[in-house]
Amino acid sequence: MNIHRSGQRALAAVCLAGWLTLLGAQAQAQSMTPTPNPAIASRVLLQTQTSWDGTPMQWPSGPAETTVLEITIAPGGDTGWHTHPMPNIGVLLEGTLQVRLPDGRERVVRAGESMAEVVNTVHRGRNVGNTPVRLIVVYVGTVGQPLSKAADGHSH
Repeated sequence: MNIHRSGQRALAAVCLAGWLTLLGAQAQAQSMTPTPNPAIASRVLLQTQTSWDGTPMQWPSGPAETTVLEITIAPGGDTGWHTHPMPNIGVLLEGTLQVRLPDGRERVVRAGESMAEVVNTVHRGRNVGNTPVRLIVVYVGTVGQPLSKAADGHSH
């Protein structure tokens, strides 16, 4: 996937600002007696200490950079074998995505589901449905770190 760094950084900045505002409001709400508000609802989509293959997640050290991408994969589309050098979490908005490891282990993610992706582990994603896969992925890395590398070593 070709990713434009300037657009990526702008999107990350907007999304991060929104996340920080939400987290600040949640932290403030946790320190006070909660007031019911029927206009606000939340649900945990994912809370984990491991990626989907059971490997414990470790946060990278260095100046933090968070990136949020919307990724679309056409029916039958395939990401190719690649790795991610940092933790990343995906939320599938539409479609059906199969994520496979070289040893044959796989995970199928459907619309509305979330997944903590594998880190520093070769894998590939494939749209196994008849409609486009659309997902939001949050990458938590360091400044200048590539989001992914093709199995042949090329950065993305």
